[in-house]
Amino acid sequence: MANPIKQLAGETAIYGLSTILARIINFALVPLYTRVLTQSDFGVMSEFMAYIAMLQVMLTLGLETGCFRYATKEGADPDRVFSNAFVTVFGVCAFFFAVVALFSGGISTAMGYAGFSNIIVYCGLILLIDCTTAILFAKLRHEHKALKFAVIKTVKILTELGVNLLLYLVLAARFAEGSCLWLTRFVSATPDFTYPIFAILVSCIVCLILIAPELLKLTFRLDSALVRRLLIYSLPLMVAGLPGIMNDVLDRVLMRFCNADPVNWRADLGVYQAAVKLAVIMQLFVQMFRYAAEPFFFQRERDKGSKKIYADVLNYFTAFCMFGFVVLMLFMDEIGLILGKDFRIGLDITPIMLMAYVITGILFNVNIWYKLSEKTGYAVWITLAGLVVTIVVNVIFMPRYSYHAAAWGHIASYLTMLVLTAALGRKHYPIPYNWGVVLLLVVAGLGVWGLASLLPEMGLGLKILVHSAFVLLYVGVAFVIFVLQKRRSVA
Repeated sequence: MANPIKQLAGETAIYGLSTILARIINFALVPLYTRVLTQSDFGVMSEFMAYIAMLQVMLTLGLETGCFRYATKEGADPDRVFSNAFVTVFGVCAFFFAVVALFSGGISTAMGYAGFSNIIVYCGLILLIDCTTAILFAKLRHEHKALKFAVIKTVKILTELGVNLLLYLVLAARFAEGSCLWLTRFVSATPDFTYPIFAILVSCIVCLILIAPELLKLTFRLDSALVRRLLIYSLPLMVAGLPGIMNDVLDRVLMRFCNADPVNWRADLGVYQAAVKLAVIMQLFVQMFRYAAEPFFFQRERDKGSKKIYADVLNYFTAFCMFGFVVLMLFMDEIGLILGKDFRIGLDITPIMLMAYVITGILFNVNIWYKLSEKTGYAVWITLAGLVVTIVVNVIFMPRYSYHAAAWGHIASYLTMLVLTAALGRKHYPIPYNWGVVLLLVVAGLGVWGLASLLPEMGLGLKILVHSAFVLLYVGVAFVIFVLQKRRSVA
């Protein structure tokens, strides 16, 4: 029999690779988008992605987790559980799609996108396919078919990439020449925000075809009593998940209503999201750490001195994140060339978003207390508090400061959640975090970046040498902090 810990680690790595690949490819498309699309088109694409992200949480009804709960009960029939969950989600999503398709013209006009009713239909179809296949992917996870899960997800990601490249780099020129015009029934004849959304739709269809064999294994016999139990368990989880996703994407929606420039809000949103994409480099590291750390934290729970280990992990995590912050910020002028020139005006918010993602990483370390102590109900209230801060900061300051308020809103929200999580953790599951060390590491990183920013302009060769020296300076300061902490703990 396979070692369960090794099995968990192996599956975590496989799931993690497909997720990380998706983020890398999403990031790799940024240079293309910001050179071909206008600021407004990039903003429109970002707005639609925000709606899709929120609706995905709502339309899956929390049934992915509900399936795991009821499929593993003693005497349960997993196929029956997943079949009923699939029928339920499909029914809800099919109704949603029918309404969206029927009123697509009115919806697009009300949103200010008259003539683009097809995009509204595409988004509805994306949600229909994505949410229903989510149950099938949950079934693969339940059956420990991690490799099949990852392969299908990877093909989906690569399909999205391929269709984007095909549309922007090949077919756009063909359209201009008057060929392949039949495709303009589905996308615009000139490159715009319809291309990325259509690419996502094609990738969803490919994904559906690949996972269809799992669909054919379902029985489709509806058990109303089982569905009721599933929904009673799962709907609260869906409600609990909503504040989290809204906290991440609500600023994109609010920009339509609260932006300092109500006319050009789409352009401001495009600039903002392009700058946020650069900060995703930090988010990518946090995600990689999360895949490795979550099982690690649970596996070490009963070890002697486990809480000291958790505290040490936070110190090293913070040091590495701030190292990444320093490297990225000292060479941001060069990294910023990834963006098209019209989008580089937003680079001044990149350090804010980088720090926001550092804080989310620290928050992930600290919130392990309510997972280990099985007091996950606190997560809902903590996340709600963060969402309230997001709304307040954006509503008050966005009319004056536009996307700068959105960026600072993330800092304020994540910091609020971190303080609440740390305070509650200290009461319910105390872990001896050395907050002095954590704060010193953050201040050291910010200080080194601040000192380097005072230097005059210099040639690229000299800049690389000087800024590399500043990176080493941070490494040296962090090393001294750890040495002093070790001596103090020994004493």
